[in-house]
Amino acid sequence: MIIDELIAKAKEARDSAYAPYSGFKVGAALLGKSGTIYTGANVENASYGLTVCAERIAVFKAVTSGEKKFESIAISGSGQGYIYPCGACLQVLAEFSPEMNVIITDEKNSYKEYNLSAMLPQIFSLGN
Repeated sequence: MIIDELIAKAKEARDSAYAPYSGFKVGAALLGKSGTIYTGANVENASYGLTVCAERIAVFKAVTSGEKKFESIAISGSGQGYIYPCGACLQVLAEFSPEMNVIITDEKNSYKEYNLSAMLPQIFSLGN
């Protein structure tokens, strides 16, 4: 049941996206080990390199709230097909919870679930 709740929260967060350049809105809902759900939406910038993805915003909200271990993240986009996180977002997620679950959705309310370590098998880490 938590997967349905995360997907619903990701879709709700997507509505808050600021995407005037691409028109592609993304929402994310991140489940902390505490049970708290943190949401994020992409925020674009006229200088495209300064755009921040929904997944990273959710992580940054969680970390600045004191949570650093995560169970799952759900991602919902406004386009067609499944919405996968970019490499930068996978690396940020792996910094905190490399074994977490990543739930991707499509416009038909279908979803797929992956283990983050399968999506990014060779994470960059200063500890290794």
